[in-house]
Amino acid sequence: MSGGQGEDDTGEQTRRQQYLDRRRFLMASGALAGVGVLSSNVGGQDDETTTEGGGETTTAGDDEPSLQEQYPGLRILSEDPQNAEAAARATYESYITPREEHYIRNHYATPDIDESEWTVSLTGMVDEEVELSMEEIRHGYSTESVTHTMQCSGNGRAYFDPQVGGNQWTFGAVGNTVWTGTPISEILEEYGANTESNMWLSVMGGEAPEGEDIFTRSIPMEKVMDDCLLAYEMNGQPMTGDHGFPVRLLVPGWFGNNNVKWVDRMHVMDMMVYGEEWEEGDQQLYTHWQQYSYRLTPIDEETEQFETIDVFDIEDQMASDEIRHPYIYDQIVKSIIGYPGEEATVTPGPGGTVEVLGVAWAGDDDVEAVEVSTDGGESWEEAEFFGPVENPYSWRQFRYAWNADPGEYTVYSRATDSEGRTQPATISDPDEQLVEITDDQFPWNQGGYCATAYEPHGVTVTVAADEQATEEGTETTAEEETETTAEEGTETTESETTETATVVEETTTT
Repeated sequence: MSGGQGEDDTGEQTRRQQYLDRRRFLMASGALAGVGVLSSNVGGQDDETTTEGGGETTTAGDDEPSLQEQYPGLRILSEDPQNAEAAARATYESYITPREEHYIRNHYATPDIDESEWTVSLTGMVDEEVELSMEEIRHGYSTESVTHTMQCSGNGRAYFDPQVGGNQWTFGAVGNTVWTGTPISEILEEYGANTESNMWLSVMGGEAPEGEDIFTRSIPMEKVMDDCLLAYEMNGQPMTGDHGFPVRLLVPGWFGNNNVKWVDRMHVMDMMVYGEEWEEGDQQLYTHWQQYSYRLTPIDEETEQFETIDVFDIEDQMASDEIRHPYIYDQIVKSIIGYPGEEATVTPGPGGTVEVLGVAWAGDDDVEAVEVSTDGGESWEEAEFFGPVENPYSWRQFRYAWNADPGEYTVYSRATDSEGRTQPATISDPDEQLVEITDDQFPWNQGGYCATAYEPHGVTVTVAADEQATEEGTETTAEEETETTAEEGTETTESETTETATVVEETTTT
């Protein structure tokens, strides 16, 4: 995992320092509680491009900024296709995630799109098939905004042991962002779509090069009609190309793999994309990312495909006798500590306490409680919530006042949702072939998906005495932790992440 350095280390540090200085100013002024910081990589950029298949694929020219320069708050996992996660734990001290710190997940290179020429087709079981321009989508219907915690389903994949193939995401492939767009329900109603509860809307992205599988997700119609959007703004500004400009599907509360970017077709049907009708010979043209990938499948098992299902909560699917390999839809309860960061050295404040800060979310469900352990999980204390309470789709901020004595500690957080379900401690051994959370273990799966175990997400912290911090210069503030972690995030290589673990090859992992 490289940092995508485009110049010498001094230049990179200068750009990052400017970014961090700006971020601290915004945090102090309260700006990060609302609209995110602008990014230079706004849709419609003038990159040098190459044409592949039906669209143009972005390749940065010599004078264009690198991915790292465009997103100084991210750690780059791959430049082509573009994949990156938040570099610093400090991202999870704030309620709103700036675009520079919101993860990027691409299967193919970001396409270069002219918004004025882009259309979204509506086909299938409708009274009238139509091609919708972006002008019609933006101005022909009502506009809604939703704050949504979007998480890559592979977030935490690096914590599986043995590890699986694919991008080795750690903690940073999640962000909380205000998305603005058009309710899809209004479009479907206008063109006479069959919107009965047993129907599906299959949504296709337009980024696939010719001959490659088309990224497609089938979303149950009841969810579509409830709250799904065709989104075109992110934190009050046009989305970047890497985040889906000019339009992406927004499925509030559900994992990021359902939030199709660069939408160019919506197809109303009475089942998911399934079978030969949606494949070409041996190629899983439309079915790959719906039926084969993004499934929780134990080791040494073949994933079973279904035409339709009626359970979308992942843990309910796990408990089902009918679906052994759950489809990844609704998110599972999870939390992450933003401060202190990993291997931080901190000094208690005047009251003798260290404030532990973080965020927790639970998809369609509410977060009921967050607990913090400062002794490696031996005992737990309840944290308190603070900050905005908008809807169940956005994360809750939590804090815990820790009466800390000098020493070294392992600090965990664990959240419980409104269904009474609590994060498990660990990820299971694959040989156990678990298909549901059992004995405080999350099931190891072939794709390395949905890692919600709290132990891998914990942090080791050194609490220094006042005199020690003053003499040794080891006192770390939240602002300094932001800078240190971000700089270190660009130096970790993929070989360093995976060198101590056996890699299990999985050709369908994404």
